[in-house]
Amino acid sequence: MTIRSATAQWQGTILDGAGTIRTGKGGLEGAYSFKSRFEEGEGTNPEELIGAALAGCFSMALAKGLGDAGFPATSVDTTAKVHLDRVDGAPTVTRIDLENTVVAAGIDEAEFLKIADVTKQNCPISRLLAPGAEITLTASLG
Repeated sequence: MTIRSATAQWQGTILDGAGTIRTGKGGLEGAYSFKSRFEEGEGTNPEELIGAALAGCFSMALAKGLGDAGFPATSVDTTAKVHLDRVDGAPTVTRIDLENTVVAAGIDEAEFLKIADVTKQNCPISRLLAPGAEITLTASLG
């Protein structure tokens, strides 16, 4: 069993405070605040980190799926757009739109889209998030 960790530290009030988010092995570290989360301020936020987790998981899983099917990818680029909306008055992640472009030789679009859809359904982070948020996928061969 693999266990990963991350930490967050916050100082101050919700509106005027600030904090730092770090991954366990130190690969990512970012400042966050009310403005970076709910407005357009500098820094990161939990929703961006969720998007990065999903984009990274999906990209790796798609590279594996394509390789297993005999179409090793040269590149897999994925953007995740996380929608934070109000539901019953509370901020809620309602949808994540994945936008993906792949370079892989020899695969036709229909086979590619089939592998991409299976990947969306089965990557570990999709499996975690899909019960609570809609995950859409726009995938194309580049």
